[in-house]
Amino acid sequence: MLQDDLRDGWKSHHPQPGPGVGGLDPLSPLSELPHPIIQKARECFGDDPQQDNFVGPVKSCTRFTLLEIKSGQWRGGIWIDSGTGTCWLVSAGLAKGGHEDRDDFYERVKRADKSGEIDKWLPTDDDRRQLKRETAAKLLTDWELDIQRLVLEALRTVADGGTAAFMLPHPKDPAKRFGTCEVTLERVREPGFEREETVVEIELENEFRTSHLGWQATMHVLISISPPETGWDRFGDTHSTIDEMGSHALRIDQLQKITDDGLVAQSSSNDKAHYTHRRNLAQSSVMGRSVRSMCGVYFVPYRDHESLPKCSVCEERYHGLPR
Repeated sequence: MLQDDLRDGWKSHHPQPGPGVGGLDPLSPLSELPHPIIQKARECFGDDPQQDNFVGPVKSCTRFTLLEIKSGQWRGGIWIDSGTGTCWLVSAGLAKGGHEDRDDFYERVKRADKSGEIDKWLPTDDDRRQLKRETAAKLLTDWELDIQRLVLEALRTVADGGTAAFMLPHPKDPAKRFGTCEVTLERVREPGFEREETVVEIELENEFRTSHLGWQATMHVLISISPPETGWDRFGDTHSTIDEMGSHALRIDQLQKITDDGLVAQSSSNDKAHYTHRRNLAQSSVMGRSVRSMCGVYFVPYRDHESLPKCSVCEERYHGLPR
């Protein structure tokens, strides 16, 4: 239907006609695509069936109940799965030519009903799997946004230094313990060198310590605080990173904006080859500890530096060293 029936009417200048087509993330909910009949379906059918709002059954469909919705000239047909209560938009089109045009929505429904082709409009196993993937992805997105909000609150609490602690939420069951997180910020001022050091201690419940969910929660806490994941040192359940003075306040503003926009914080990898003392590299690579480059950036040297462009500041300072 998305690829064949909804060829125009998109509210976006760059419509995405279907999963995996035109750059659409296959985990993005199809129900959120910017088409008026899709948005109308979302408005008319919600979590409470008593609040469903539709025109009535499409009379030309006799093989199953197809509920009609309207948005301007657009028409849509909703089929409700009696087993799960899921509402599926299975047909869409335009009301054309006083319902006498061959491409008229009602005429197409009538022909498909008469030939039996309409049975193929119902959800397939692939459609149901897609819905499960979308649902799982949305749960994880909502969970990561909840973690971001908690991290943001903790960062505000320690803005002037100190420690803040919070409970990590469970992705599905709010009553279930998942773990705890403690964030500590310390500003260090030394002659010719100032920095902000952030220490994060994450203690997960035993069942999540070695799970993918546990690792995902840990990484999202760290990325929310400081996106370059390569800049974090790890020792057991303790993680630390060092940033330039003022980085903490800047990150609070950035995290507030993306969280308000409903966006999940993304990691930013180290994309340049930096110069650092040779004796630091071997142990840091093995132990996963960050080192300070000649330009002042802290990073964990785990990537092949030959494949990265050289940091211009590091290179300039390196060549300025006495031979």
